[in-house]
Amino acid sequence: MPFKLIVIILLLASFSNSCQRRKDIEPDNIFRFEPTIKVGNLNRTYTVVLPSNYYSEKTDLPLVIAMHGGGGSAKQMEESYELPEKAEAEKYIIVYPDGIQSDGLLKARTWNAGLCCEYAVENDIDDVGFLSKMIDKLIADFNINPKQVFLTGMSNGGMMAYRLACEIPQKITAIAPVACTMVTTKPCTSQNTIPVLHFHSELDEHVPYEGGIGIRGINYPAVEKGLKFWAENNTCSNTSKITKQETNYKLTQWIDCKNNATVSVYLTKDGGHSWPGITKVRIGGDDPSTALNANELIFDFFNKYR
Repeated sequence: MPFKLIVIILLLASFSNSCQRRKDIEPDNIFRFEPTIKVGNLNRTYTVVLPSNYYSEKTDLPLVIAMHGGGGSAKQMEESYELPEKAEAEKYIIVYPDGIQSDGLLKARTWNAGLCCEYAVENDIDDVGFLSKMIDKLIADFNINPKQVFLTGMSNGGMMAYRLACEIPQKITAIAPVACTMVTTKPCTSQNTIPVLHFHSELDEHVPYEGGIGIRGINYPAVEKGLKFWAENNTCSNTSKITKQETNYKLTQWIDCKNNATVSVYLTKDGGHSWPGITKVRIGGDDPSTALNANELIFDFFNKYR
């Protein structure tokens, strides 16, 4: 056999094997990942769920990061608040990060959002560093539009959303916190416009809407104190306006903000410390509000900034 022909055959075989190897490791049709990244001396974990159109459309998609409350977990966040179905319907990549686990008996996970909460605050855990690094890695590893990174979170997770908006605003498009308040302890020096949609209940005793002593004995600032900060930051109109008043909730907004942003809060008369509109109730938790569906409103809000 001529030498040139042998070389060609060997090259073709090598190319075929190389293609086969690449095909074997390509993540086609894998829609769930559980990566680990190192931040300082800690291994941090998160769960990534891709929508069904991820591989077929091959376009950059929006990202929503959903942060659990104190004592929860990425798994609990995914299972409790009916977000996977809505993220799939709206074709978002959704990520559930884990707060740091305590060394106590309950191994409770918390976020260092400022005043709250517990182990993460007591040990000055660098959650901003973790979540900032996670966002960078997600954008590097997946087809994500870096201008469409949205945050939501329950309780301590919602507080963390506020802190991220303050400290890495260049990476955040909008936030939709639930049943929390802004508890940052460092000056919030954001120069970026960050639209805010907040959900709360008048009956919430864990994080009182008007401020005061709540869960874990913390003296929480009033919810509207944080909202007024973002209204000023976004150069909205000076005063809030009740734009919708129903028997079981009201919507208050600061409007005429930069870049078509809004700062809004839905305040329900039922629900307590819970995620409005869901059908599941966390063991030992308050019944969810039936006044509105937070997931529908959250994704409608995020869609405005896509």
